[in-house]
Amino acid sequence: MNTPVLPLPPQADTPDALRRRALVQATAAAGGIAAVAAAVPFATSLAPSERARSLGAAMEVDIADLAPGETRTVEWRGKPVWIVRRTPQMLDALQGHDAELADPDSARDQQPPYARNAHRSIRPEVFVAVGICTHLGCSPTQVPRGAGQAGLGADWPGGFFCPCHGSTFDHAGRVYRSKPAPTNLEVPPHRFVSATRLRIGDDDGGGDSA
Repeated sequence: MNTPVLPLPPQADTPDALRRRALVQATAAAGGIAAVAAAVPFATSLAPSERARSLGAAMEVDIADLAPGETRTVEWRGKPVWIVRRTPQMLDALQGHDAELADPDSARDQQPPYARNAHRSIRPEVFVAVGICTHLGCSPTQVPRGAGQAGLGADWPGGFFCPCHGSTFDHAGRVYRSKPAPTNLEVPPHRFVSATRLRIGDDDGGGDSA
């Protein structure tokens, strides 16, 4: 014969029961707060940082104090970008050695259309280029004419020399023949927004809007 199972009497709200119930509720609330607190930094980490946004955005550079012959390096999209104020002597040195260059007329698309000229720039005296060798990504150095650097020769007209594998470029970033670098240095999109201010990364389709 089966013995009937009688329902348990309802628990009285004894002091011990009340304490247990309060402890359970407090633990659950604390767990919920901790979960929210942990989620906030995680969600924040998914949002792009100011630096990440700036790397893809255009940037403006004031070149009013850039002296003739001086080079300024800025960062755009994680790359070094050179701004060179060329002297008349540096511009003269761009002439007379086309036969020694791999792409003297800038036929390859390493520059915007408005920089496809002998000086590869909007204004002859201001040269803007990505300072990364087109061979394996080293950073060339600027070597002036007559510097006497080994490997460049006594008739070196001045330009850029990559110390990693010996590629050489003239003052317009045009690569010399028979060098490891296959193409000229890259000229990024840019434009003048005033007589002394450059906007790099945004050419507005024209180049010179000053």
